[in-house]
Amino acid sequence: MSNDDTESNEDAQDQQMGVEFGSLADELDAEEYPMSKEQVVDKYGDHELNIADGTKTVQEVLGQQGDEEFQSANDVQQSILNMVGSEAVGRQRYSDRALDDDPQDGSNQSF
Repeated sequence: MSNDDTESNEDAQDQQMGVEFGSLADELDAEEYPMSKEQVVDKYGDHELNIADGTKTVQEVLGQQGDEEFQSANDVQQSILNMVGSEAVGRQRYSDRALDDDPQDGSNQSF
């Protein structure tokens, strides 16, 4: 596997569904679980998450929900993804497909 492939795989793991976790993903993997939401926010609350429309801290995202106990790093990441929701997606209802994709007119050919 080339070095570029390794970097691409790491980038894909650090960014999920429009949220770039960066080093937080590795740090959460190294933690011992279970962890309470309060523990996660106390330790990682200032960590910035890159999303489509800017950045949010872990505190801003997880601070909105009630008491929760996480059993794994994946649980923490999933909770963040759930709380960020559509903000991470970027432009809503965007499509790069033309509106006039009518296969009946014969002008659109696939090769």
